[in-house]
Amino acid sequence: MKVLLTGATGFMGGSLAEYLNTNTPYELTCAVRRTARQKCHHTVLIDDLDSDTDWSSALAGQDVVIHAAARAHIMKDEVLDPLVEYRRVNVDGTLNLAKQAADAGVRRFIFISSIKVNGEQTPASQPFTAKDKPSPEDAYGISKMEAEKGLRALAAETGIDVVIIRPPLVYGPEVKGNFASMIKLVEKGLPLPLGAIHNKRSLVALDNLVDLIITCIDHPDAANQTFLVSDGEDLSTTELLQGVAEAIGKPSRLVPVPAGLLQFGASLLGKKAMAQRLLGSLQVDVRHTREQLGWNPPLTVKEGLQRCFPDYQG
Repeated sequence: MKVLLTGATGFMGGSLAEYLNTNTPYELTCAVRRTARQKCHHTVLIDDLDSDTDWSSALAGQDVVIHAAARAHIMKDEVLDPLVEYRRVNVDGTLNLAKQAADAGVRRFIFISSIKVNGEQTPASQPFTAKDKPSPEDAYGISKMEAEKGLRALAAETGIDVVIIRPPLVYGPEVKGNFASMIKLVEKGLPLPLGAIHNKRSLVALDNLVDLIITCIDHPDAANQTFLVSDGEDLSTTELLQGVAEAIGKPSRLVPVPAGLLQFGASLLGKKAMAQRLLGSLQVDVRHTREQLGWNPPLTVKEGLQRCFPDYQG
């Protein structure tokens, strides 16, 4: 079976490409804009991801497309209208690729979406499910939602299988963003006022996400389904920091400051969004994924965190 992967130079796509090349029988081709650090034996160069991209050379003979390329979530976006740019890449670019894939006879299109389609936070003990009404709050989440809607319409029109996967925060070796910033603080051994946070957040280890994507390549019951994914163990911010500290063999140095006081301080400093990520809950219910596919995450959170830091492991 031939598989085309976009986004193979990214954090998740690079690991997926490496695993597909070395541990599966699939014949992998990577569509890339640059060759640095890409991990595919076969590559095809493409232009920008938008409504005008010509995918004909990349799609010839392919059975499955895994679309991981996207305009990623940007904390401090400097473009004049972020939603316009997100739509250009994540909506128009995605649907253009999917339409050409259907025309080329591709049987399945796997779209890596985001839990941001569901929303930004969950009430206590009310995790997101795949059947919830979408409620994105930012331009990135809106663009992913619109792409999903367009893909479902295309599947109904053409018969191509569409599989949608919505991961929450993904962590693994060389992770970037807020997770990387948190790791640096723990590594420095700085006291952090996060020792009494009782929220719950779902995460997914990179290897667990890769395993689910590979499961979806040819699983007959994945067709036209939306799957949420996580490690199956929800952690508080306090528990996560303690887990990171344990994985790198450092003391956690967490000071038990009440969450309400932290929330008040963040509001005064104009850091409400940051406080929401640290103090709020975001849980996902993966029962549909488990039951539909017979899938279970191969790694525990502890194992996933250990793989984040191979230099610290004996």
